Amino acid sequence: MNLQSPQTTIEQSVTHIQKCAPGRVPRLALILGSGWDAIADLIEDPVDIDYAELPAFPRLSVAGHAGSLRIGRMVRGTNPCELALLRGREHAYETGDAGAMKGAIRTLAALGCTTLLITNAAGSLEPSMPPGSLMLITDHLNMAQRTPLHDEPGSTRFVDMVGAYDPKLREQAQAAATSAGIVLHQGVFAWMLGPQFETPAEIRMLRLLGAQAVGMSTVPETILARQTGLRVIGLSLLTNLGAGMSSVSLSHAHTLNTAQASASEMTRFLSVLIPALEI
Repeated sequence: MNLQSPQTTIEQSVTHIQKCAPGRVPRLALILGSGWDAIADLIEDPVDIDYAELPAFPRLSVAGHAGSLRIGRMVRGTNPCELALLRGREHAYETGDAGAMKGAIRTLAALGCTTLLITNAAGSLEPSMPPGSLMLITDHLNMAQRTPLHDEPGSTRFVDMVGAYDPKLREQAQAAATSAGIVLHQGVFAWMLGPQFETPAEIRMLRLLGAQAVGMSTVPETILARQTGLRVIGLSLLTNLGAGMSSVSLSHAHTLNTAQASASEMTRFLSVLIPALEI
C-alpha cells in the first residue's frame, strides 16, 4: 500500500519521467483506449516508462492495455511535436474508484501538457454509425453518477463542465478528417460503470436521453482534466451496436477484435489529426 501523499507521488512521477526523458516537454497527451495503441509505432525517438515505475500511475489488469508511458515526437509541419502516450488506463469498474487516473492526469499537467486527447472503444447507439466507425465526442452523460473528485477539498471540486470537449479542438478534428477523406461522426457519449454490458432496456433509455455512444471510461478522465485546466478532445471507436440492436453476442474479445480490424484507419486519422491540433 502506498502511504505517501498524492502530491508526493505526482512529484516523484514527474521527476522520474524527466530523468528518463531529459529535456522533453510534451504539450499533448493521449490516453490510448482499446484498439488505439498502434499510433505508438509512429512515434519518433521514443522513451518508454512502465507504469510500475511511476508511483502516481495505476497498475492495469485489462487485456489490450499495455500499461506504459511513451514520450516521443511526431512531426508537425517543420516542427516536431512532443507527445506523451498513456498506453492504457485503469477503469472505475476494476476497483470502484472513479479517480483511478487522477495521479496520471495530474502528472501530465505538472509535466507541461496543456491538451489531453482521450480515446476509447464504445458501443454505437445509432444504426447509421456501424462497427468500425469513428465518433468525435461533443458532450457526455455521467450515467454512473460517480466523480473522481468526491474527496477533493475546497472549491476546486466544483468544475464547470460546459464545453468540456473543447469546441475549437473539435472544429480542427473535423477539418482534419474531411481533408483526409475520413468519415468522422459526432455525438454524445454515455458513461456506464460496467464491467457488464448494458441491457437492451438500458440501451433504449440511453437513446431516449440523447446519447449516440456508450462506454465504460473517458468521463472521469475528462472531469479530472478539466479540473486541472487541460483542454480535452475525445474520440470513440465504435466496436459494436448496443445490446438489442443486433444479433451479435457482446464480449471484451469482440471489442478487441473489432478494434484490431480498425487499427489502420484509427492510426491514419490520428496521424493527420495530431499535426492539425493547435496546442
